[in-house]
Amino acid sequence: MKFVLGRDDLAAATESAIRGIGTESERIDVRPVNKASRGMVGEGALDICELPVVTLLQAVAHERPVLLLPVTTLGRFQHQTLVTLGERTVADVAGATVGIRSWSQTTGVWVRGFLTEQYGVDLRAVDWVVYEDGHVDGHSDPSWVRRAPAGARVPADFLDGRLDFAVLGNELPADDRIRTAIPDAAQVAAAWSKDKGFAPVNHVVGVTEKAARTHSAAVCAAYDAMREVLAAEPQDGPVDLHPVGFEALRGPVSQAAAYALEQDVLPRPVDFDELVARSCEALGVPASRLGG
Repeated sequence: MKFVLGRDDLAAATESAIRGIGTESERIDVRPVNKASRGMVGEGALDICELPVVTLLQAVAHERPVLLLPVTTLGRFQHQTLVTLGERTVADVAGATVGIRSWSQTTGVWVRGFLTEQYGVDLRAVDWVVYEDGHVDGHSDPSWVRRAPAGARVPADFLDGRLDFAVLGNELPADDRIRTAIPDAAQVAAAWSKDKGFAPVNHVVGVTEKAARTHSAAVCAAYDAMREVLAAEPQDGPVDLHPVGFEALRGPVSQAAAYALEQDVLPRPVDFDELVARSCEALGVPASRLGG
């Protein structure tokens, strides 16, 4: 079995668990880890792969043979990722130019959800500039989103003043001029998560349907190994940033799916129970085996 996981501790535990079942395994090292998504979803090049949650939802909506293994490999607060230069704030987003790497980027889906839900922003009143395609073939950006010129990059356009705002997570440059657009973003994010009962989930684990049917015991062993690693991490904050199990993931994944549908990221609704049923049927296990 070939797999991609960004965290070394999760990868080591997964490899040991799979081999303990008697199945050969090979870790493929891809950095940044989201670069593995297209090969996993489009070509089935990997058996287990860390995926942005919106990529997994798109894969299911577009009938790709990809299943959810309910493990959060990356969870984080997201309110701070909407940034600007100078004195602008979230109150100035309507009518402004906002850059984002990909319309289906998970961080962007969360941020746009916050804008509509908490700040009453009409997304169509914003000049959205997108720089790349997403990871799932078949998706088209909404007609009211424009594409940046070939070769352009969000951080450079943002720092050079061609964008009023940008959504930047790991790509955030080091520059003293940069400010979070949402005042007291950390406190707002913590309050949002406390109210919802969950944090925004960024990356989860995807499994091909073929691997689930052929190597069910190995996939379940990998789940157990990752759950054990994440359970040992100290909890610091109002909610768990790395929830594991179907019930623990129901809230954040359902919220991400709702935001994505509202934003024309998904071509159809993806209900969480559909994800559970698909995974359990292919693996031949009850939902309770995977925290359901």
